[in-house]
Amino acid sequence: MLNLHPNYLTDEDNNKVAVQLSIKTYKKIEEVLENYSLDKLMEVDTNEKPLELNEAKAFYKKLKKKK
Repeated sequence: MLNLHPNYLTDEDNNKVAVQLSIKTYKKIEEVLENYSLDKLMEVDTNEKPLELNEAKAFYKKLKKKK
């Protein structure tokens, strides 16, 4: 688990309104979130069969045209 050491910013009524973190902590959180997101994107749908070579080429040609 990350050791965060947050600094809380409060309003005039002493209600917490924001959190301040070190750059090092922020970068670590950002890295963890990016890795998690990439992992989820790379999960393979086991019900989907891989494309044949000619199907893959046609698919990528369509992607290039959409730009």
